[in-house]
Amino acid sequence: MSETLIHRRVAAAQSGDNPTVVCRVPSGWVVIGDVQVVKGYSLLLPDPVVPTLNDLSGAARARYLEDMGLIGDALLALTGAARVNYAMLGNLEPALHCHLFPRYTDEPDDLRNGAVWSYDWDAARPFDLETDRPFMDELRAEIERRLA
Repeated sequence: MSETLIHRRVAAAQSGDNPTVVCRVPSGWVVIGDVQVVKGYSLLLPDPVVPTLNDLSGAARARYLEDMGLIGDALLALTGAARVNYAMLGNLEPALHCHLFPRYTDEPDDLRNGAVWSYDWDAARPFDLETDRPFMDELRAEIERRLA
């Protein structure tokens, strides 16, 4: 498989050079989205990187899915969201990664019930370490508490 953005982001996480990293979990890395199209938008990047969920063995697959749910539980606890949407597409970047989107009851009526892809991503607030650090710290603490 050729190197993808996911490969580069995981390598940067491993070397401590990825500012979006929230924390390490057993199956990979929790990162904050490059834009906060909805508050708390995060991703789970597998380590090691594989092409798809189907390329993980039983135990590794179960762990990745368990970590997805654990991150979702942490997001629900911190954000007050009504639910979390999980998306694993891999069409543009053919490397496993899961988008986690907290969804809120106060989202605009025309967007609340649809896919988050309907939002104007170009208008979304970009990741900013200074702005996002407090939430990242809270999310890290909540994930670590749930992993203990």
